[in-house]
Amino acid sequence: MVFSSLIFLFAFLPVTLALYYIVPGRKARNWVLFLLSLVFYGWGEPVYILVMLFSIVSAWGFGFLIGRHRESSPKRARAWMAVSLSVNLAALLFFKYANFFLSNLRLFPPLTDRISLIEGLTLPIGISFYTFQIMSYTIDLFRGKTEVQRNFVAFGAYVTLFPQLIAGPIVRYRDVDDQLTDRRETVPLFSSGVRRFLIGLGKKVLIGDACSRVYEYAKGTASFRATAVGAWMVMIFYTMHIYYDFSGYSDMAIGLGRMFGFRFLENFNYPYISGSITEFWRRWHMSLGNWFREYVYIPLGGNRKGKLKQYRNIAVVWFLTGFWHGANWNYILWGVYFGAILMLEKTFLLKILDRLPGFVRRLYAILLVGFGWILFSHTDLAAGWTCFVSLFGIGTEAFCTPTVGYELLHALPLLLIAAVGATPWPAEIWNRLSGYRWCGEGAVTDTGEQIPFTDTVLTARGKVFAVLTTVGCILLLFVTTAYLVDSTFSPFLYFIF
Repeated sequence: MVFSSLIFLFAFLPVTLALYYIVPGRKARNWVLFLLSLVFYGWGEPVYILVMLFSIVSAWGFGFLIGRHRESSPKRARAWMAVSLSVNLAALLFFKYANFFLSNLRLFPPLTDRISLIEGLTLPIGISFYTFQIMSYTIDLFRGKTEVQRNFVAFGAYVTLFPQLIAGPIVRYRDVDDQLTDRRETVPLFSSGVRRFLIGLGKKVLIGDACSRVYEYAKGTASFRATAVGAWMVMIFYTMHIYYDFSGYSDMAIGLGRMFGFRFLENFNYPYISGSITEFWRRWHMSLGNWFREYVYIPLGGNRKGKLKQYRNIAVVWFLTGFWHGANWNYILWGVYFGAILMLEKTFLLKILDRLPGFVRRLYAILLVGFGWILFSHTDLAAGWTCFVSLFGIGTEAFCTPTVGYELLHALPLLLIAAVGATPWPAEIWNRLSGYRWCGEGAVTDTGEQIPFTDTVLTARGKVFAVLTTVGCILLLFVTTAYLVDSTFSPFLYFIF
């Protein structure tokens, strides 16, 4: 089940909200979240609920052993942490990477006829996300940054929580520990969540899906007759599609969390306005970047042990980042690509960029990001290389064809809307016109401090814009619903990761 589906919007979500607010008490509401999140997860493939439950039960059980020995015998606690991490990673490695390793072993002639792929092996949706969340609990528990969660339902609700289960943001356990047992649902928080959810739904359905259609058309056209303009359309519209698809889904997840009293960390911060790749990765999929920084980069030594080891740590992190995204060589090379650029920037490029005009820095960053998305979107490396060189007219049959030119002109309004929407301008203009900011739009500060959700004192102009916002949200729901009725299917890209 995906958020951008009619059955979720008009059946699952209303029923879940009704049951959640009907039952009294935090424990009963956690039961509702836990059980209905399992229904949400198992909607397409119920068998994989067993895999998830195994991961939950094992991590919860090992947590008691880690907590018992953490002070008295750190070595034993470390051993139990290693066992817990190994058990949970084993499921991820098997389902996501087993056939990748087997297919590569079959490339060696002595093993070609002796190794066969595992038939019928499919990837459980969201396994990459919930595995990392479970690991954050185990590691933080060993480090003493959180305490043992003795309530199985509360821990199960944390892992299975449907708003962020299949696409993030990746929520560290210590960020929601208190909220699992002591959260407050308020009207301002709920209304803020509804607004955030509908904005995310509009981003994903109305802009992300539209960019996807242009991308698919340009990619299909290029496979028959390569043109330079067609290649640029592939890169540009995929760049916009993946941003609106993923950030829209993150907005929906954050909004849904607020409806149930949770405050999740932000996951995107206008990444396409970045002036360097270093800045881009501080703004894109921030929860994943924070996870790798805290649980891989810093434990390896970070930047504390000299340049060579820092570069080694960056290489390890970006190899794992690429591999996390998918069991294919293009994802690994995509991670290596960005890791290499980040090393160059830390060595000398950032100093050069600092001297350049802001427009040049942003053009540099968005071009390198776009080149990276070509690699990311082509599991066939040969096709990806053909698309890349076609940008520069190499191997193309023509610079442009009448058909491609027509489609580009037809898609220009969409591109303009997507480009402007990927900047802070719309939000800034709205806030200036309204004369106030919606309270509680940020879940936490940069230091992790909770921001209270309180009523905002509105001016007369602010009250008018509050009404306009409500009307706009209703219209947005109506338009996206009409689109979903017409299209019948609105897939989510990150399901495959």
